[in-house]
Amino acid sequence: MASEAGARRWMLPSALLHGLDPDSGPDGRPPRRTARDWVVDTCCFLLAVLLYLATAAVLFEHPDVPEGIVVLDVVLGGLSCGTVWVRRRWPVALAAAMVAVGLVSSTAGGASLVALFTLAVHRPFRYVAWIGGVNLALVPLYYWLRPDNDLPYAGSVVFAVLLAVSVIGWGMFVRSKRLLMLSLRERARRAESEARLRAEQAQRLAREAIAREMHDVLAHRLTLLSVHAGALEFRPDAPREEIVRAAGVIRESAHEALQDLREIIGVLRAGESEDTAGERRQPTLAALDALVGECREAGMKVALDHRVADPAAVPASVGRTAYRIAQEALTNARKHAPGAEVTLSLTGTPGDGLTLTVTNPPPTAEPTLVPGSGQGLIGLTERATLTGGRLEHGSTVDGGFAVRAWLPWGQTGPTP
Repeated sequence: MASEAGARRWMLPSALLHGLDPDSGPDGRPPRRTARDWVVDTCCFLLAVLLYLATAAVLFEHPDVPEGIVVLDVVLGGLSCGTVWVRRRWPVALAAAMVAVGLVSSTAGGASLVALFTLAVHRPFRYVAWIGGVNLALVPLYYWLRPDNDLPYAGSVVFAVLLAVSVIGWGMFVRSKRLLMLSLRERARRAESEARLRAEQAQRLAREAIAREMHDVLAHRLTLLSVHAGALEFRPDAPREEIVRAAGVIRESAHEALQDLREIIGVLRAGESEDTAGERRQPTLAALDALVGECREAGMKVALDHRVADPAAVPASVGRTAYRIAQEALTNARKHAPGAEVTLSLTGTPGDGLTLTVTNPPPTAEPTLVPGSGQGLIGLTERATLTGGRLEHGSTVDGGFAVRAWLPWGQTGPTP
């Protein structure tokens, strides 16, 4: 809209152009007259002059009007015609002044009509009601003081009132059209702003989702790498088989972490979309056995109690959340309870929800310090809440640690 207004600047009134584009004038001030304004002002001036000349010719031929009054009337009428050029700057003051001038000068009638029209176009109705009402109320007094020889008194009053009302109505119609254009422009600007805010919010949510995905994917890999690297550092005299196995886990974890990181960075560069999101690997509950097998290959003791008959029947969003909770809980157990046997229990049926529990006894060895501890459980609690479930975690009676999550599955039944 603003570009179109700029391209057709000369075709629009300066007031409307300023409303469509407030920055169109210098320092935010209303712009100067456009070519259309000059054409309209010239036409209004010529109309006022034409009526001035016609009225002056009749006035000079009127035998009952003294010459001094005629001269005063003509002078006031000529000055009134000149005020048409400032009608846009002071519409209220000009219209109010023309009420008084029109009462004593018949040749100022054309300028008075132009002033009323300008007032109706550029100012709200309350100004038109007061000034226009006073003008209409003075019409009978004017024709009582200066009757028209060609028309009867009643005819003159009715004609003047209808003419003034028509001019005011025309001006109000022009103002309503301009206000409609401005309201449509404001709606379009507001819609563009809301669309931009929605796009920014969607982008922010997408980046937050990617950040959570990066944490979920990389924390598991990097923890494996950190734990085994720490074991090699503190046990340089370990058997060769253990060193080889730990080095293999480190190499494999680093390779897979780099691969996952490459995929996520690729999504960040390309932007989140349905196509790119669909290409990324999204593990579900069916991948839980593979996760446990990977942990066992890395030397972790995991006891899996999987009692869900058909993992594929679990909704994809619930399955992904359950997988991420299990992955983060196993990662935390590996960091804080190295060498302890972890128990992962998964139960649930449609309608009753899905319950996942990960417990570990107290650590049998001094845990290796890994940065970022505690942040994963906060993210998992938020993730479980977003799916309509809940997550609880804390120490057990024997000094171990437990993570317990409940997620909705199908028609949510009573929560355990």
